[in-house]
Parts: sequence; structure tokens; C-alpha cells
Amino acid sequence: MEGMFRANCGYGYVKKPDILLNEDEVFDPKALRPVQKVLQVLVYMGDGWRSDFGPTHFDFYSPPDFRVQIGIHGVPADKSMKYTRTIEDDWVPLWNEELSFPLTVPELALLYIKVIERDFSGSHDFGGQTCLPVSQLRQGIRAVRLRNRKGELYKSVRLLVHFHFVDAA
Repeated sequence: MEGMFRANCGYGYVKKPDILLNEDEVFDPKALRPVQKVLQVLVYMGDGWRSDFGPTHFDFYSPPDFRVQIGIHGVPADKSMKYTRTIEDDWVPLWNEELSFPLTVPELALLYIKVIERDFSGSHDFGGQTCLPVSQLRQGIRAVRLRNRKGELYKSVRLLVHFHFVDAA
């Protein structure tokens, strides 16, 4: 729910979307609907881990191997999870990968972004996360700040991404 309250900077009440306030029709999240918009997320690069973490936090003998996981949480038809490729041995990874998400109810969709450091020999390490309401995203290039597992902002860790909406035909 923390992602939904980012719409008002975490200060409390968030008005329900109009689709939920229609008195004439009960909203059914499982109903089949046409795609309204396609959210295209171009992940350019990430930076700041070297500043916020020690040199051996992720790997003892080499720079980290980062990968981005991006997903949509919302009505069942909109839910999906996609991944960038892993950039090996780089504190400032450059992905330049575009991921597309068709949305049937964009008013209820949340964009979840998580960075992991892949360990090919064991469990993966957490590199940061954020959750943003799709209705609050603005088109263009953005520096998205990431948070720790408790939801606190890292001082320096950011992803440079480009958000673009395409109306469904």
C-alpha cells in the first residue's frame, strides 16, 4: 500500500479513482477489459551504489552484477513482471532496455521496480526498490530514487529511466 500513498507524498487520504466511484456499476477486477494504455519503461542506467554501500557489500573480489526487475501490480489482467539482462562487474550499470506493459485499468496499477545484485553461486543481494502509482508517472526521463527494504530512501542510489505512454489502438 505504500506505493499507492506516494500519490500524495505519504500524507494520508488518497481519493479513489473514478472507476471505483461509479454508483451505477459495481467494479469487477476480474472482468475482461480492453487495453487502455501501454506503459513503456526504458531503463537507461543506475548509479549511487558505490556511495551508499561499502566496496565489498555485494561481492568480495569484483564489482556487482546488477539486474532490474520491473512489474505491474493491479487488476489480474495487468499483473506482470519483466527483467533486464544482468550487467556484470559494474558499479554504474548501463542497460538501455525497454520493457512494455499493456494496462487495462491504469488508474489502479502500481509500477514496482527492484534492483538485485545477482550472485551466480548463491542467493541474490538486494540493491534497492520503489513502488509508484502509474497514474502519477509523468512522461519523460526521470531519476528514480530507490529505497531500502524498510522503505527509507538511499542517499545516492537512483535509476535513470524514461516513461512513455502509448494509447491503445
